[in-house]
Amino acid sequence: MPISKCLQKSEPLWKGWDRKAQKNGLRHQVYAVSGDCYVGEWKDNMKHASGLPCLQCRPIRVSSGKGTQIWKKKGAIYEGDWKFGKRDGYGTLSFPDQEMGKPRKVYSGWWKDDKKSGYGIQFFGPKEYYEGEWCGNQRSGWGRMYYSNGDIYEGQWLNNKPHGEGMLRQKNGNRYEGCWRRGMKNGSGRFFHLDHGQLFEGFWVDDVAKCGTMIDFGRDEAPEPTQFPIPKIKILDPDGVLEEALAMFKKTEED
Repeated sequence: MPISKCLQKSEPLWKGWDRKAQKNGLRHQVYAVSGDCYVGEWKDNMKHASGLPCLQCRPIRVSSGKGTQIWKKKGAIYEGDWKFGKRDGYGTLSFPDQEMGKPRKVYSGWWKDDKKSGYGIQFFGPKEYYEGEWCGNQRSGWGRMYYSNGDIYEGQWLNNKPHGEGMLRQKNGNRYEGCWRRGMKNGSGRFFHLDHGQLFEGFWVDDVAKCGTMIDFGRDEAPEPTQFPIPKIKILDPDGVLEEALAMFKKTEED
């Protein structure tokens, strides 16, 4: 009796071509239509995990740990970790600097879902930078900001603004310790006027001190002391007056 064999169907050629075109594992320079360039690891056609550095997309030698993207239009360079096509993990973002003649580091820290998240350092200028926590590309959590005018803020942040407990230390040594809201002094706090040797303790509303007490504080050692010391003023019920004023401003804030 003759034996018949079932012929195996051959795979269409396009499937083999498509399989070869899938980007998985380490790839060298891969260009987008826009001219952007990426060098590093891929998974299922998406930038993923670690790769190697790429500077101006010139021929380079393999090294471990980084996947690099260069955006042609702005010249921005990201070197770091990727996950499913997005910056995720630790990485550094740089922009070209014509004066320096080389890329200038703008942000170095942690990313999640293509946004700054976790601890990182952002450079706003030669003498102005922030180091601390981020969430969704915004300064949120604890952080320290060094301003170009010499002031330093250290404390809590929310949506890119000081919010919560924090301290602002000015260049001349004066400092504010207390509550912040929407980037302004709001709530209870103390302002040390160390240049004049005075201390104000009270309640603020949108950067304006509304009520409180002012006393001499290190006046004899101050570089620019006031001409006369603060005289002692006696009120029948000083605590009651201050408490009433605080209650009024707190009620206004709640409304």
